[in-house]
Amino acid sequence: MSLLVLRDIACARGGRMLFEGLNLDLGPGDACLVTGPNGVGKSSLVRVAAGLLDPAAGSVERGCLPALLSESTALDPELPLAAALGFWASLDGGAVAPALAAVGLADLAEVPVRFLSTGQRRRAAIARVLASGSKLWLLDEPANGLDAASVTMLEGLIAAHRAAGGAVLVATHLPVSLPGAVEVAL
Repeated sequence: MSLLVLRDIACARGGRMLFEGLNLDLGPGDACLVTGPNGVGKSSLVRVAAGLLDPAAGSVERGCLPALLSESTALDPELPLAAALGFWASLDGGAVAPALAAVGLADLAEVPVRFLSTGQRRRAAIARVLASGSKLWLLDEPANGLDAASVTMLEGLIAAHRAAGGAVLVATHLPVSLPGAVEVAL
């Protein structure tokens, strides 16, 4: 069973072709690591995979609703962290407390999002993905703003997600260890 299939995908932005002929099939336990310099189309590929951007050519099939991590945390800065995550968890049917514990933010549950550091906000965004319960994670630059220990934590969460039958597409210009991942260099 495929969780994400990209067939002959092409992506154009601003009248310029970023990439074309891209094929990918991710099933349970699979991972794809998309690398390349800034501006080459990594984020655009994630947006195409998420259904937020139409491809210039090709087709996208998703076996489930994906969880997306993008540059924005998508959390209300005025709400306490647990309440901000609770909004998304209520839509997805996920649980906030285990997700906060998994990213080391349980003790900041009542702190308004606006007071979190850059790294804490990034971990909060990762908690949002965890709390979604989705089998398909689409992670755009997930290591941005994270220290080395938090990157190791992220890698462990991804490994556990894959071991439980999930799939992940990671677009990054920073090192993220994904053993056995299909590599796509844009």
